[in-house]
Amino acid sequence: MSKRVVLVEDELNIAEAIRFLLSNEGWRVETLANGSNAVEVIRKAAPDLVMLDVMLPGKSGFEILHDLRADPDLETLPVLMLTARGQSRDREMAEKAGVSRFMTKPFSNAEMLDAVRELTS
Repeated sequence: MSKRVVLVEDELNIAEAIRFLLSNEGWRVETLANGSNAVEVIRKAAPDLVMLDVMLPGKSGFEILHDLRADPDLETLPVLMLTARGQSRDREMAEKAGVSRFMTKPFSNAEMLDAVRELTS
């Protein structure tokens, strides 16, 4: 059975690149471009991993992460947070909110795939 990931990313080119890479690795990828209903989609999809952009329309990645960690059914779900804003303050906020891994864009394909494998092994 293939692993599932929910990718919440509003930049279409990045979402498509990640979908392509993960699909080639056997993942089933569900993408969302808006954060407003992300938690409901994640709950229904029951993914093995969530990939979250920080800056999203509707609801930020930080807000989504907070909601996931507050839900007993989703609190241990691995979350890989992606951001173009690599300030240490963002990383600290993500870590305090319970992120599993934090990556700054741009990242290499190999770096992203390694992080996904590490979080789901």
